[in-house]
Amino acid sequence: MTASWQEYLDLHQQRFIDELLSFLKIPSVSTDSAYAGEVRNAARWIAARMERAGIEGVQVMETTGHPVVYGEWLHAEGQPTLLIYGHFDVQPADPLELWVHPPFEPTIDGDLVYARGASDMKGNDLLPVIACEALLQTTGAIPVNVKFLFEGEEEIGSASLEPFIRAHEEMLSCDMVVCADGGVGSKAAPVVNVGRRGLIGLEVQVTSAATDLHSGGAGGIAPNAIHALSRILDSFRDHEGRILVDGFYRDVRPLTEEDRTEIAKYPFHAEDYQAKTGIKAFFGEPEFTPQERNTARPTLEINGIWGGYQGEGTKTVIPREAFAKITCRLVPDQEPEHIQQVVAAHIRRFTPKQVDVTVTASPGDAEAYVLDRNHPGLAALEEALTAASDAAPVRVRGGGTVPITAMFKNILGVDTITLGATLGHDGAHAPNEHFSLSNFARIQRVFCMLFEKIGAGVVA
Repeated sequence: MTASWQEYLDLHQQRFIDELLSFLKIPSVSTDSAYAGEVRNAARWIAARMERAGIEGVQVMETTGHPVVYGEWLHAEGQPTLLIYGHFDVQPADPLELWVHPPFEPTIDGDLVYARGASDMKGNDLLPVIACEALLQTTGAIPVNVKFLFEGEEEIGSASLEPFIRAHEEMLSCDMVVCADGGVGSKAAPVVNVGRRGLIGLEVQVTSAATDLHSGGAGGIAPNAIHALSRILDSFRDHEGRILVDGFYRDVRPLTEEDRTEIAKYPFHAEDYQAKTGIKAFFGEPEFTPQERNTARPTLEINGIWGGYQGEGTKTVIPREAFAKITCRLVPDQEPEHIQQVVAAHIRRFTPKQVDVTVTASPGDAEAYVLDRNHPGLAALEEALTAASDAAPVRVRGGGTVPITAMFKNILGVDTITLGATLGHDGAHAPNEHFSLSNFARIQRVFCMLFEKIGAGVVA
């Protein structure tokens, strides 16, 4: 056996990178049924990789949607059991013309690998698998018991996961969850995630007539579905960004002074953010800082709007239909069902009387989640991350949504810590998504140290 797991990681790092490139070539887009076979191929790929690492009982298991992958190593008698979560599905790559390199032809440029799914989250999937392999190949054992649950529907709301977890509670029982879907910042500026926002989605359809109408023959007398939809959407916010939906803020947990002090420590640089994103100025509730709005306040966003003629040139019609997609990020104590109801009621209230409206809830809503500041797993993670960084980590809340955090708490009664190699500015869900290979190697080490610290009794 190699003398240490660190030496093993160093010796095999090029192989791990080659494996990552192989994984990234699979276009496992979960939202498009045309790629269902590729999602299954990704499940088979990670299952085979887990087996090569020494994980036992690996199986691709069916759900009502895309499959999940389960595996375990349960030979650390008397030690805690960690359930490691990840997902192998990815977002669509559109718009393709904005990619410098084809999204499913991974390309390395310096320290970065460019591909759809690189940071979200195929690179992160491999981290705990590689760590387990390194420990088994050098020490013959893992200091804790581990279970793996990788799903294929996270990018579409994990709709099949909750019934799967409920049906397999005993198989998935554990002392805590380690979510690899996220990041811990850079070596110079490490962070640990202690919360995620929840999510709901709605689709709005406005209908104004039985058919599109001639804008000359009907202009001035017929309602326009796009105009009506625009009025509805404009009613959601005031000019400074406050949400105007009655009841939307009803259950929002107020930020404490401790919360605001902690959030103020986030490694957020406004000018750098504007330069990277190209936004002209920040927008939102003026009573809160950009960091607070981005992580600990709820949102209401219009994600898509369409209707009428989309082709080249002009078509002089009054469209009969218009559509919009809306999502809301939720914070602690907001209930997804309540937010869906009040937003739908607002839409109906502001719908012009000349048109009809249909509001449909999207699948995959999720509650917000915040980890207890005194959770022992958080202490172990901070110790391991500090050892692999130039400074102690800052605690942050994530602005996005990982549905499993609240799901595991509600069903299995366990909390979740987050350990991944995403840096937070990797272009996830956008063209030219990328992933730091140096962070990829670094967080493999952090996983090994985390297992050792928990096995040594840092977690009671």
